[in-house]
Amino acid sequence: MKKGYVQIYTGNGKGKTTASLGLALRAAGAGFKVFIAQFLKQGDYSEIKALSKFKDEITVEQYGLGRFVKGLPSPEDIEAGKRGYERLMDIIKKGEYDLVIAEEANVAVMCKLFSEDELINLIDAKPDEIELVITGRGATQRVIDKADLVTEMQEIKHYYKQGVMARVGIEK
Repeated sequence: MKKGYVQIYTGNGKGKTTASLGLALRAAGAGFKVFIAQFLKQGDYSEIKALSKFKDEITVEQYGLGRFVKGLPSPEDIEAGKRGYERLMDIIKKGEYDLVIAEEANVAVMCKLFSEDELINLIDAKPDEIELVITGRGATQRVIDKADLVTEMQEIKHYYKQGVMARVGIEK
């Protein structure tokens, strides 16, 4: 890959993580090295199990404590988010991966795990040859302006509204 771009997947609709993981699989299939930083998540989700089969091509690290989703984060949640941000910045600067995915980084900014300025600094630190994908609802206008590609997932209809909970293998 000669030129890497900045992609943003945002919006209230389903599919942001799914799109980024599809891109990770495509990149791995092309022989690229992929790093995925999952903010807010912790645990053995179905996608983590599947991606473990590509451990030579795809590295996944989680920087959530597995308990914070809405409301105010605890000091421990903020510390985990900051640790993840610092690790991600280190990964970007080293340039050892072809594709870097910052999953739920927009939400991490909304929840003040790290700042919008820090996310902008991450984008600015990206070497030209790395593709950077940032996911999560609530992308700020400044982050959108820095991106080369922005996709907004829009919810039109969702079965959650009929009481269907997240299903293993489909949503989790």
